[in-house]
Amino acid sequence: MKRILSGIVCLASLIAADAHAAPPAVYNWNGFYAGLNLGYSWGNSSTTQSFSDSASGALLSSGTSGFDMTGVIGGGQAGYNWQRMNWVFGVEADFQGSGQKGNNTAVCAGGTLAAAPFNGACTPGHIGDTAPFNTPGVPVVFGLNQSLEWFGTIRGRVGTTFTPVILGYVTGGLAYGEVSTSGAVSGTNITGPQGTNVVVLTSAATSFGDRSTRAGWTLGCGLEGLIGANWSARAEYLYIDLGTVSGTAITPVTSPSGAPVAVRYSSHVTDNIFRVGFNYRFGGL
Repeated sequence: MKRILSGIVCLASLIAADAHAAPPAVYNWNGFYAGLNLGYSWGNSSTTQSFSDSASGALLSSGTSGFDMTGVIGGGQAGYNWQRMNWVFGVEADFQGSGQKGNNTAVCAGGTLAAAPFNGACTPGHIGDTAPFNTPGVPVVFGLNQSLEWFGTIRGRVGTTFTPVILGYVTGGLAYGEVSTSGAVSGTNITGPQGTNVVVLTSAATSFGDRSTRAGWTLGCGLEGLIGANWSARAEYLYIDLGTVSGTAITPVTSPSGAPVAVRYSSHVTDNIFRVGFNYRFGGL
């Protein structure tokens, strides 16, 4: 947050210094504009990862945690302004490429040798005639990777001019983007007749992937100022909420009932964006 505030203050100082050095007689914010931007994003995925019996649907284990999805962003924007005295109203659309990504791991607990039948939460144990053929169920590991591939917004803007060439504004509207999710599940199946010294351990693993385009909302604020001719510079913060993405996969891991274990994720994806950019305004001062 300190870096964001420092960036806004520095940009405002540069704009103000340039405006003081060579102020235009009149500047009107009316008209079309387009430009480019570059920034960084501090995203978050609040995710529930669960394990269940694929036959009965019974929940075997579940956990919720939030993990960061951070990375560099960059793209372009275009819009139109209407100015009435010191007030400026506008609409703007932007499209961003994103390098944001993050990951998380959930574990379904294994069994112990404390008491028969030595089952884990997601896997059965094995009872043998003698030790060491009493074998507890093995933990199941569910790894999740997510990335925000791209996103865009369509927003309204309203602001006021602190000087003729410096504009502060608030903005909000529609946000949309594509969330890519990949998962990997690994465990060990224990087979062999119960009550005998015959036990076989077999690795079981699978992976899956999903892509989902979601729509949500955004709200933010910014500061923009003239830096020469028809060019302006800006610093902007946006909060974005893309809603929830989810998915399910059947694994080769065997549950205590004998049915395959199913895994599911449900992720609420939000984003905090700080970016700087430049605009060219079509039309004269």
